[in-house]
Amino acid sequence: MPSLPADEARDFLDRHPDVDSIDLLISDLNGVLRGKRIPRDNLEKAFSDGVNLPASVFALDILGNTIEATGLGLSSGDSDRVCYPVAGTLMPSPWLRDARQAQLLMTMSEADGSPFFADPRQVLDRVLEGFRRAGLTPVVAVEVEFSLVDRTRDALGMIQPPCSPATGERAAQSQLYSINELDEYADLLEEIHAAARTQQLPLDTALKECAPGQFEINLVHCDDALAACDSAVLLKRLIKGVALHHGFEATFMAKPYGQEAGNGTHVHISLLDEAGNNVFAAEDSDPLGTPLLHHAVAGLLELMPASMALFAPNLNSFRRFQAGLYVPMAPTWGYDNRSVALRIPSGPNAARRIEHRVAGADVNPYLLLATLLGAIDHGLQRRLTPPLSITGNAYEQAAPSLTNSWRQALDLLEQSAPLAEALGENFLAVYLANRRAERDQAIQAVSKLEYDWYLRHV
Repeated sequence: MPSLPADEARDFLDRHPDVDSIDLLISDLNGVLRGKRIPRDNLEKAFSDGVNLPASVFALDILGNTIEATGLGLSSGDSDRVCYPVAGTLMPSPWLRDARQAQLLMTMSEADGSPFFADPRQVLDRVLEGFRRAGLTPVVAVEVEFSLVDRTRDALGMIQPPCSPATGERAAQSQLYSINELDEYADLLEEIHAAARTQQLPLDTALKECAPGQFEINLVHCDDALAACDSAVLLKRLIKGVALHHGFEATFMAKPYGQEAGNGTHVHISLLDEAGNNVFAAEDSDPLGTPLLHHAVAGLLELMPASMALFAPNLNSFRRFQAGLYVPMAPTWGYDNRSVALRIPSGPNAARRIEHRVAGADVNPYLLLATLLGAIDHGLQRRLTPPLSITGNAYEQAAPSLTNSWRQALDLLEQSAPLAEALGENFLAVYLANRRAERDQAIQAVSKLEYDWYLRHV
């Protein structure tokens, strides 16, 4: 990736004389933003020359430890690559230090400017290149669910829902779509929207979700899939920062509470041809769309079992998959049906699209979309045919078949030739090594439940 003209940096500094430092951000495999903080005097150089970071940033597990099995650590000298700014992402961070701080998204390249294979953003761009060659443009909208959590733990050291800023009462009910709940958290939600406007993140709807303290914020449909994922990654950082400013923690854990609905990431996808027409919209207004939509659905369904290690990237992710909580348990599809994995939303024919409902909120947005578009391309290239769509309750018509085992999910991903082709064999090897090492560490931990159940009774 070539460097960017320093004009963007100079213009920003002229418009924001109070900004004294800039966070350079890059998304690791987990979607965690890592990087460096530089003084304002170094910003123009970051644009013209780039900034070095070790390739091992993509070898880090969720704790920030380097996984040597990825081959990106000491075995390769823990060598640097160059990171360049993503155009249009240099923005103030209004919730930090009285807006004296800014942020800039970066992406990693080799020394010759070619994409670095393990950067999730570059993985997505690789998949998008195939759509560009085919004259197709994905239009994407991301919906993000999150939970607000009290910063004080309960008597057992566990997290607990927040207390309402308006009433002081602790959230204990679902209150799905409650306007009262939106009113009670209005100051926080309004600051999220204000900060998003400052950062030019295109927010759409906000709503109260199923669990206590759980909300959803949607991003508008975007015909730049990379920008859509940039916005999703940066929105998560923004929400966490604003929540802390209001005395809460915001978490994107897939399953914060065992008996409550978890946090998901839903993605809406349509495809435009070179004339700007939605190729999923049937001329006869069939609500189930065109043959191309059916091929796309079939590709997504066929590769869904092998994609689970990307949709559910950690130990907690798999706890979200419980029947009756609006989480798909099998590869299913249907029209205007929230019990299926792939929902074809109602609405105008020109807006016909696929909503993918499987992934958790803990997913890496770049890897999620790369996987979905790779599966869509798989279906389009092979002109696959989907099974019959489901009407009614999918939980009663399709037995659970998506794995709830992290180990099996990783094995299925390793065996998938189509996903290796889409995402890159080298990337997939790094991802699998990283996830397996984290899994090995996670399963060694002995939980409190095990002590409670087994310590005295076996």
